[in-house]
Amino acid sequence: MYTLIRNILFRFDAEAVHHFSMRILHTLVSFGWTRKLIRQSFYPSNTKRITLGKLAFRNGVMLAAGFDKNAQYLDILDTLGFGAVEIGTVTPRPQAGNPQPRLFRLPADQALINRMGFNNQGVDAAVERLKTWRSKHPLTETNRMLIGGNIGKNKDTANESAADDYVRCYQALHPWVDFFTVNVSSPNTPGLRALQDRDQLLHLFEQLRATPEHQQAPKPIWLKIAPDLSEEQLHDVVQLAQSIQLDGIVATNTTIDRTGLHTSPANVEAIGAGGLSGLPLRERSTDVVQFLHQQLGGTVPIIASGGIFTASDAQAKRKAGAVLVQVWTGFIYRGPKIIREVAEIF
Repeated sequence: MYTLIRNILFRFDAEAVHHFSMRILHTLVSFGWTRKLIRQSFYPSNTKRITLGKLAFRNGVMLAAGFDKNAQYLDILDTLGFGAVEIGTVTPRPQAGNPQPRLFRLPADQALINRMGFNNQGVDAAVERLKTWRSKHPLTETNRMLIGGNIGKNKDTANESAADDYVRCYQALHPWVDFFTVNVSSPNTPGLRALQDRDQLLHLFEQLRATPEHQQAPKPIWLKIAPDLSEEQLHDVVQLAQSIQLDGIVATNTTIDRTGLHTSPANVEAIGAGGLSGLPLRERSTDVVQFLHQQLGGTVPIIASGGIFTASDAQAKRKAGAVLVQVWTGFIYRGPKIIREVAEIF
């Protein structure tokens, strides 16, 4: 059934379909009987809780950032059964992102290309929605879906001042989320990936950990890295993780590489710049997970993201050293059934 619905929806603009689909789901979960039906159909059962420090995930499947940028769909995603959801990427001030169209499907590759550009309504809007969510789902509630705040900088903020943007988002979201992910690896904000430099990252994490909020009630801060890092850069990430006792690494974000695609080169060129996600990223993401796990000896949790479409894909990430997985493009192509299938391997 989902395949039929997907094939129809794929005839229309990808970003418009995303918002349309979520409005439909919002309506469905607002009625008790349809909400119950959706939960029975997709919610994972017989799963083990996964503990990372003070975090207890009800299952090992997370929804990666970029799907729910403004914390608008938490009720839907909770009903579907995700173990955790990253909202965002959130920036201090609202921004429109890059011009549309900016989200493209590559069905022949089961992939997406996006150049969204951190479009979001700003951290204050996200906080207001999270306040409402927390009134119904307090932080002390057991077996709940965890919420992560994926934070970034505004496009017009110079890299020299980028830490101020991350600190602003951290402080605003701190009372309302369970953990944070620092996004310095999106290819769609000019200059952002330069912040993956070891010295820049060290300064950024020092600033975040120096905030009064973190000093009084520290929350895990993960780092999301690009799949396009060289081995030397990955070694820098390892050294950073060891020196500051990093809470977790998300491997990986989207790639700028276009090697080996089945989609015609002319179509890929017509789409233009952006981050590629989906099956073409599967092997590279797994390689990065394995490299980090081997170098760090399991001392830093690795959260795998990239090319996860099936339980066997997730199993390969676990074998490489991942403790949790994130889905996004696989969720688009496979539908909600991916949640239960993947959750059952943990």
